[in-house]
Amino acid sequence: MRYLSLDWIDAVADEAAANPDVAAAAADCSIGVTQVVTDAPEGVVVYSLQVLDGQVLFSAGAAFPEHVRFEQTWETAVGVATGVMNAQEAFIQGRILLTGDQQKLMDNQAVFGAMSAVFDSVRAHTTYE
Repeated sequence: MRYLSLDWIDAVADEAAANPDVAAAAADCSIGVTQVVTDAPEGVVVYSLQVLDGQVLFSAGAAFPEHVRFEQTWETAVGVATGVMNAQEAFIQGRILLTGDQQKLMDNQAVFGAMSAVFDSVRAHTTYE
């Protein structure tokens, strides 16, 4: 499946729903994160991670409520997703724009750590073209 396609979003959502570490982390988290990727093969792609009341929803479209928004180009998103580019360096270089409640982002790191295994699993079946 192609990176950031609806099939990819559905695969991440399914993996997240089945992952016990994500469920455990979500129990103590509450955050809405929107990702915006520009210059993708189909234009602008918007998807989100919403964690509320122990429930995790990974889906197409913006988070509501949205606490944090990341914006980046397709090139940057693919570079970070494939490990060619370090996300922290991309942020420092201004390749990833972060807006919103940065403290909320820091307070909910457990869910992002748990989601890392989900992305690793889906990456094995993903093409980046």
